[in-house]
Order: sequence, then C-alpha cells, then structure tokens
Amino acid sequence: MTNQEILKSVSETLREVLGLPDLVVSEETSANDVDEWDSMTHIQLISAIEGKHRVRFALGELQSLKNVGDMVVLIQSKISK
Repeated sequence: MTNQEILKSVSETLREVLGLPDLVVSEETSANDVDEWDSMTHIQLISAIEGKHRVRFALGELQSLKNVGDMVVLIQSKISK
C-alpha cells in the first residue's frame, strides 16, 4: 500500500468518524484544523484506523504525531514489516 493510498483511507476514516463528508484532508491536516476533532473523537479515530489497517499503535507513537502525514508514515512503517 502506498502512502497516497493510506492517506486516502485515513481521509475517508476521518470524514466518517467526524461526520464531515466534505472535509478536505491533506498530510498537513491536524486536530487543530478541525473543530469537531476533539479528544473523544481522536480515540474513535485511532480505533477505526487500527481496525481498518490491522495495526496497533503504542501510546508513545501517538503522542509524537503532529498531523495526518505523520500518521500515514507510521501506518506505512507498521504494514511494511
């Protein structure tokens, strides 16, 4: 799976979890950019991404993420092992 494919998948998941079908997501998008992306939604989002990509994130990994692009790189590193 390429980074672009992962970005597309994460974007779709974000739109579903946040209930914002028209949300434009880029690698630079972060929780600070989306009013509906709060701490509860963040937990739901992580859970949905873990399930969709069959990966597990450690707390330390999640704390270091700054934006969607960082999430894409992390997912890529986990599925390419």
